[in-house]
Amino acid sequence: MNEQVNAPASEVADSVKAELSDWRRWAARAVVIGFAILAGLTVVALTALSEWALEKFFEVTAHGLWWALLWTPALTALIVWLTRRWAPGAAGSGIPQVLAALDAGTPESERRRFVSLRLSVAKLLLTTGSLLAGLSTGREGPSVQVAAGVMHHARRWLPKGTQISERGLMVAGGAAGIAAAFNTPLGGVLFAIEELSRRAEDRSSGLLIAAIVLAGLIAVSIYGDTAYFGEIQTQAVPADIFWPGLLVTLMCGAAGGVFSRLVIRSLTGGTDRFSRWRRQYPIRFAAGCGLAVAVIGLATQGATFGSGYESTKALLAGEATTQPLNALLRFIATWLSTWSGVPGGVFAPSLAIGAGIGADVALWTGFLHEPALIALGMVGFLAAATQAPITSFIIVMEMVEGHALVLSLMACAMVASTISRMISAPMYPALAHAMLAPLRDPGPITEAASNGADTPPETSACQTSHSGETSPPTDAHRPPPSA
Repeated sequence: MNEQVNAPASEVADSVKAELSDWRRWAARAVVIGFAILAGLTVVALTALSEWALEKFFEVTAHGLWWALLWTPALTALIVWLTRRWAPGAAGSGIPQVLAALDAGTPESERRRFVSLRLSVAKLLLTTGSLLAGLSTGREGPSVQVAAGVMHHARRWLPKGTQISERGLMVAGGAAGIAAAFNTPLGGVLFAIEELSRRAEDRSSGLLIAAIVLAGLIAVSIYGDTAYFGEIQTQAVPADIFWPGLLVTLMCGAAGGVFSRLVIRSLTGGTDRFSRWRRQYPIRFAAGCGLAVAVIGLATQGATFGSGYESTKALLAGEATTQPLNALLRFIATWLSTWSGVPGGVFAPSLAIGAGIGADVALWTGFLHEPALIALGMVGFLAAATQAPITSFIIVMEMVEGHALVLSLMACAMVASTISRMISAPMYPALAHAMLAPLRDPGPITEAASNGADTPPETSACQTSHSGETSPPTDAHRPPPSA
């Protein structure tokens, strides 16, 4: 009888002893946790630099918005030149690069052209430059690539024989970027499940999930436990919200689908005149996009400059009103900023566009509970543009004071994302596929090239245009970076 009682205790003691004596396991945990803290701090640094950049841009234009006609195109051209010359893998959002690195068909030797510590540093600085130019871009997508690069570097410090995979580190890093950027650890975990990973082992690792949460907590500890855009005061869902809410959902779903289709078409290129101009004269094309963004900013009295964070926050707080065309013009400015080829994301601008659509519908219908429609617009357009409804719902849900809108936000995200899928392929996977095309068909004339299609600058082969503007050599043509 005593043997039966003592047996479980003996087994527990042996299990604890085995756990504590396995130094490799504890060393691996320490490395992952240490780099998760570093990833969180890096995203915090990107946040601080981005806020500084926007502040400096508005200081420049405070002397006259017309300064943007010189400042924005000149700085946009400089950033694109620097990106193409020194860090082609840092162009664009950053999420497609992480997806490309996570693709099972990507050789291990080629992953560093998409995710590395070197690219993380370049992405941080160049994204700051994009916001300093006043372009309609965000820091959230770049945060994914920055944090993924930091976590990917952890593989060099893991002890031999560890079961933590390189892929798992990149998934955790990318999700940690979202968690830290939005102060939402839960959003980071769901982003890893919904957007980055399709493998059960990546989703179920307690250590990697702990790394994601820890990176988010780093941001919360520094910036405080506050929602990204503040709090949306909606204590009860009014009975008459259905028809205005449905209109917001349908408009955001359609607009987000069109936006996704435009971005895919613009960055993968075609035979049209603008795609040929972008291919032949990338620096001049970037300057042209910057000039167009500056003109739109002048037309809106500066409302479309930057990520849209401050204007959206003011709109939610009832401290500002939106003009009827501001949402449309922000849509165009964000598309042009992305098309220019600068490093920058679309999360924050998408939330600003959705907020504008919600405010416009409230104005058109005379709906009194404007914050509710703004919240629906934010989740609807973000879900449609990214086709990541769960992540979009969680990000916006954490801004809502109370739970009255939770079911409405969830339904809006799902419906808008479904409408978007009818219009466009998922934006991030499509761009990742375009980046991987040269690796899968490395011949001098690929199928895309034979059709006149343009590949994004971060994946295009080395070529010299008639103007002397030179596309940078890809990592396949230069020694591998040190990180």
